[in-house]
Amino acid sequence: MPSKPIPGSTGEVLTCLPSPYLPDPATGLLYLPRFLAKCRYVKEHGALPASYAKNFKRGLDRFLCLHLGIDPADVEKAVFETATDEELAVRLRRLLPADVRAHKWNRELVQKGLTEAGQEFLATALKAMGCEDRIGQIRTVPDLIDFDEGRIE
Repeated sequence: MPSKPIPGSTGEVLTCLPSPYLPDPATGLLYLPRFLAKCRYVKEHGALPASYAKNFKRGLDRFLCLHLGIDPADVEKAVFETATDEELAVRLRRLLPADVRAHKWNRELVQKGLTEAGQEFLATALKAMGCEDRIGQIRTVPDLIDFDEGRIE
């Protein structure tokens, strides 16, 4: 039977966050719903657990925003300053470029971790999770996220 992460090995796990593979309905951008959910979590709870806070507005959040040519803090501000999903959608339409180049970002996202350095990172992370047997099966950073949060058996 394939291993599962040792409980607590990555810190607190938020299963309330969507998969990085979930596309935003308005833009088609993968990962955007997850970044917005993290911003909403901070708005509601004051902060993310330490296991998520270390990469908040960095890591994939930052890569997405770099692709879009925007500051991650502006996305967080838009979430904080709106009360409804409709208001947020209007703010995001103003904030995001007219052409979000979803096809380019989505291809980049699903390949994060496929480089030699990325594979070393994934192997290190899987070892720390007690899942050395999953090296080579969990191939990308989005897969690692889904694995850690229980969406990949």
